[in-house]
Amino acid sequence: MAIIINIDVMLAKRKMSVTELTEKVGITMANISILKNGKAKAIRISTLDSICKALECQPGDILEYRSDEGTED
Repeated sequence: MAIIINIDVMLAKRKMSVTELTEKVGITMANISILKNGKAKAIRISTLDSICKALECQPGDILEYRSDEGTED
């Protein structure tokens, strides 16, 4: 996938646990794990908004684009 979700990086920068983030955002630990592991097919804007509020960051701090090597757009 070309979009990378860097929740683990922001958690480390904010010295916040995954458990604390799930409590602040109101989504399950399983869903946070799906996002962290790059298995998510989509993320709701409202969820992204809640994550950004909890981590005090911008969406660009969490989302990163990397081109897929060897594929054409």
